[in-house]
Amino acid sequence: MQAPERASRTYRNLAHVVRAFLLAATRRDWHGAEQLHRPGGFIAVGNHASNIDPLTFAHFLWDNGCAPRILAKDSLWKIPLLGRMLTATGQIPVARGTASAGESLEAARRALDEGECVVVFPEGTLTREPDLWPMQGKTGVARLALASRAPVVPIAQWGAYRLMGRYKKLIKPIPPKRITVVAGPPVDLSDLYDVPLDAAVLREATDRIMDAITRQLEEIRGASAPTERFVWRKGQPEPGR
Repeated sequence: MQAPERASRTYRNLAHVVRAFLLAATRRDWHGAEQLHRPGGFIAVGNHASNIDPLTFAHFLWDNGCAPRILAKDSLWKIPLLGRMLTATGQIPVARGTASAGESLEAARRALDEGECVVVFPEGTLTREPDLWPMQGKTGVARLALASRAPVVPIAQWGAYRLMGRYKKLIKPIPPKRITVVAGPPVDLSDLYDVPLDAAVLREATDRIMDAITRQLEEIRGASAPTERFVWRKGQPEPGR
């Protein structure tokens, strides 16, 4: 396949290696690629149940012509080789819980203005919901969406946790795991663009985004998510550990 036009040579070389592994380790059931074929930049949002989610998510985007720019925790840049690769491919570090966290949103907004695909996992961390349903999202994605007015494309995926379990570090590529990814139509936030940006508006936008992801995941799993979204805060017990 042809690499995305916006990808640098370094990005293409690294993607070639990662893609070769994922092609061998997964069986792909992908739908909704037409939602990615739009002019200008857009925000791709997804659920997060495994540390390998960003790779399987990026695989779906890459093979459909998008070179993703993923917002990821800045501690990953402290790992020497990984940090260099993240920088070389234009990924965006997020200093969570600090005053400089806003800088990552500005970097993401610039990328959107340049026509890039920016990836956000709104939960900000692996879901702590016991059955791996999406939990309550952080409002950073709403700030970015409302400030940029870029389309927000919800993408649900299921099965990556079989390749690498939640909280696990060991990858299990044999036998190949079935990964289902479904992209849906953009979330409608247009009625929130011109109202004062307060906590209630940010929560409303975030909840709409999480609802869209969850609805798609329900279709994939053939089951209903809990009616009340799971809320996790630091210090709470870790389900499944």
